Amino acid sequence: MEFFDALNDDHVAFIARQPMFFVATAASDGRINLSPKGYDAFRVLGAKRVAYLDLGGSGNETHAHLVADGRVTIMFNNFANPALIMRLYGTGKPVLPQDADWDELASSFDILPGTRQIFDIAVDNVQTSCGWGVPRMEMKADRETLVKYHRQADPDAWMKKTADRVKSIDGLRTRATDRYFGG
Repeated sequence: MEFFDALNDDHVAFIARQPMFFVATAASDGRINLSPKGYDAFRVLGAKRVAYLDLGGSGNETHAHLVADGRVTIMFNNFANPALIMRLYGTGKPVLPQDADWDELASSFDILPGTRQIFDIAVDNVQTSCGWGVPRMEMKADRETLVKYHRQADPDAWMKKTADRVKSIDGLRTRATDRYFGG
């Protein structure tokens, strides 16, 4: 196991090869949230800054936890060889389309249908470990279901349906957002 104060070129190259990552957050009370993420949704913005697109799905726990506490851990697993696990520890904040810094962050991404926010994360440190217990697997394909669902959604019906969804499953506050429905 090794710790680093910032991302280096090898770390950035490793991240670029990973088709998925995991996000863990928690507030002082309530559940710990752990979410798998796919698509081309992660960006390294600097040695101490990363961000990822968040699409609407089953809940908005990461948003609630980051507003309440700020702490976040991002984990990448290399399912190919060589075995490696990388964790990024830091603090983050949700940036919504109506926020002043949205345009700057959004310019780093191809915005996908269903995008509700971008999480902007300050990296405190990076940890790598062996990953020898992680199985070898191959990437077959992205699941297009979530993007397709949002692309086909009626924006007005969606906004009406979700307008009052401003709490996490533990009752923490979230902010409503305008989602991107385009193709």
